[in-house]
Amino acid sequence: MRFSFAAVLLLGLGTTFAAAQSAHWEYQGHEGPFNWGKLDPAYKACGDGHEQSPIDIRGAKLNKALQPIEFHYMATSMKLENNGHTIVVYPKPGSYIVAGGVRYDLKQFHFHRPSEEAVGGKLTDMDVHLVHEDASGKLAVIAVRLIENRDAPNATLAALWQALPKESGKTSNVEAMVNPAGLLPANHGYWTYMGSLTTPPCTEGVHWFVMVDEVTLSRDQLHDFTTLYRLNSRPLQDRNGRRIEANQ
Repeated sequence: MRFSFAAVLLLGLGTTFAAAQSAHWEYQGHEGPFNWGKLDPAYKACGDGHEQSPIDIRGAKLNKALQPIEFHYMATSMKLENNGHTIVVYPKPGSYIVAGGVRYDLKQFHFHRPSEEAVGGKLTDMDVHLVHEDASGKLAVIAVRLIENRDAPNATLAALWQALPKESGKTSNVEAMVNPAGLLPANHGYWTYMGSLTTPPCTEGVHWFVMVDEVTLSRDQLHDFTTLYRLNSRPLQDRNGRRIEANQ
């Protein structure tokens, strides 16, 4: 499945899909996740897909052949957008990862409350999805689970949260240099599986990497996001026999 960066902006995992001329969707009510597949023919995969995300991570099989992910993130100024579903952060070009020998460029990252990924059935307070695209248009997402620790603010979030756009459709800029690497745990062990976008149209063929370790954010940082989005996560989806592999 090929994805262009333009498609990432319009479709991607809680990003600016609302800009596309397709059916409106929400996280609750009649237009919520259980009805996404009925809202628009373009959302068919949301109801009928067999490799949907997010999933509960359990029963992962250790694969010693899995290579570590190479993170090549750099500090840049950032643009923030409140798109009505989440806060999306757009770094300047230059950051990328290498996974399985393939380079994926970082396009944007965004946040969910609570986490979309579960581990052993347990969700965390939030998560961040770092969305990458390779030269052929395929997507890879790094998912990092965030847990509240009253006295452990995250420095990267502190820089970003100073410019949180409070209203849907609004944008803001952070001119200070911010490195997305500050959202990663020190240990880069991960679980990986094939999944989908977690918002309509729920397109499949997305390579997911869920970091094993969590990252902390402060109570105030969690509160600041929750005042904007108390619930913006898709429920867990059926695994449908998919294999989850571990690099730890």
